[in-house]
Amino acid sequence: MALDVPFAKMNGLGNLIIVADMRGRDGPVSPEAAIALNADPATRFDQLMAIHDPRIDGTDNYIDILNSDGSRAQACGNGTRCVVQALAAETGKAVFTFQTPAGILSAEEHADGLISVDMGRPRFRWDQIPLEEEFADTTGIELQIGPIDAPVLHTPSVANIGNPHAVFWVKNDVWTYDLERFGPLLENHPIFPEKANITIAQVVARDHIIIRTWERGAGLTEACGSAACAALVCAARMDKTERKATVTPPGGDLVIEWRDDDKIVMTGPAEWEFSGHLDAETGAWSRDENAPSQEAI
Repeated sequence: MALDVPFAKMNGLGNLIIVADMRGRDGPVSPEAAIALNADPATRFDQLMAIHDPRIDGTDNYIDILNSDGSRAQACGNGTRCVVQALAAETGKAVFTFQTPAGILSAEEHADGLISVDMGRPRFRWDQIPLEEEFADTTGIELQIGPIDAPVLHTPSVANIGNPHAVFWVKNDVWTYDLERFGPLLENHPIFPEKANITIAQVVARDHIIIRTWERGAGLTEACGSAACAALVCAARMDKTERKATVTPPGGDLVIEWRDDDKIVMTGPAEWEFSGHLDAETGAWSRDENAPSQEAI
């Protein structure tokens, strides 16, 4: 057992994040290690962001992303903000460029401590999401849950924001829907060959959306950054909102802007909790009892 990987336990609006420093090390954090870490209440997480040495010129780092069930994710906006905060505290830099499974992302820490992440361009074509069958219009696909003549949720908008998302539009308070029950069924619906993140969204104004999300591979979450982005771009695409709005998951507010260059920029906070060292193979870990209260790995 080698507890040689520094890590920081952090959160982005309550989205539980582990940032693991794999720089200078061969191999990834194993799925078994992720599952073991998530099983411990102290290190329970939604996403684990593993920082690796850069793989291509012009980037600062490669970021590998694991869900709490050991599966890999392509994108995590809240986790990326945590990575930025940790690296900014360590290096003094404010602007970063990362390679991720979803592509090249840029991010910046602002003077007020908020962090903006370029989440890339959304994809809407059915085979880019992907869906199991073709839909010409992905602003609302044929999918529902509940009685056929009175479905509880129906006709979601779908998009890929580095990973698949389905957004169900509702008029009632998002807390009145049993997402813990419906989320797993919809995440694993055959129409989503790579599974999907499931979001319930209520548009309360043209500049404000309230959401709750069942996150693929992680379950109920206080905040999912890519889901907030999916809600905004799908709403704007249907003229439910402007192209910039506040999106509010349970953990707090994110500002999402779908810019004219087609890129989505998400701005929000990150919070450091504690640091420690872990074994990348087994998930065994120890806490840095005397570590200073600083937002760095």
